[in-house]
Amino acid sequence: MRHTLPIAPQFYVTAPQPCPYLDGRMERKLFTALQGDTAPELNDALSKQGFRRSQNVLYLPSCAECSACMSARIDVSKFQPTRSQRRVSKRAAHIDRRATSPWATEEQYDLFRKYLDGRHAKGGMADMDMFEFAAMVEETPIRSRLFEYADKINLRAVCLTDVLDDGLSMVYSFFDPESEKLSLGTYVILDHIGVAQELGLPYVYLGYWVPGSRKMGYKANFAGLEVYRGGAWEPLGDPEGYEVDVHPLSTDPIAEQVAQIALPPGRS
Repeated sequence: MRHTLPIAPQFYVTAPQPCPYLDGRMERKLFTALQGDTAPELNDALSKQGFRRSQNVLYLPSCAECSACMSARIDVSKFQPTRSQRRVSKRAAHIDRRATSPWATEEQYDLFRKYLDGRHAKGGMADMDMFEFAAMVEETPIRSRLFEYADKINLRAVCLTDVLDDGLSMVYSFFDPESEKLSLGTYVILDHIGVAQELGLPYVYLGYWVPGSRKMGYKANFAGLEVYRGGAWEPLGDPEGYEVDVHPLSTDPIAEQVAQIALPPGRS
């Protein structure tokens, strides 16, 4: 009888490139492939340690002299909407949500292009064509859903979401930039909190929060926000109390970072 031994994931580091969040910084990522029958377990385990998914890759910021980027999630049990957030929910009450399998459409891509052109014209995704967009949406080895938000006339927002064993992970979302009064970015997060509550899932993962970055500042507006820092999740507290200074000892060497990663049973 032949036995196949589980293979531990291999970790790699990207070449440095300009940081999209903080001017004058260089970013670098630690990453590993997400594939095979045990991909869901690996995704669950690493997501709890600050990793994020992009198609069939899990990655973690691992910059040489900066540790500003921190994975963020909302503890659903501690979330209470602000008065402003309640107004957002009320204004968007006419928006319907539909959860589907991750399958890209031209209508989604048209909204995606409109979003990029209006909000991120110079970002890393600015040149994505329909085929690359379809790959971003459809190439997922785990349980993912595509949340579409539409009124009676148009598609207004979309969110690609992974279903983890302890929550919903918002992989990527985009919306109609011309519907600014609806605050659709906030509304999609509020809706995911509601879905997590319905499913009995404790967390909604939002991606990275970066102190000093205006692009990421909105995440601090949600009560119950936690950040992954120093190997553990902790309440955000005062957003102004986080340092963004560059220092050569702010991050551990790559070998030490990999050694500290807790893998699911059978993958170590």
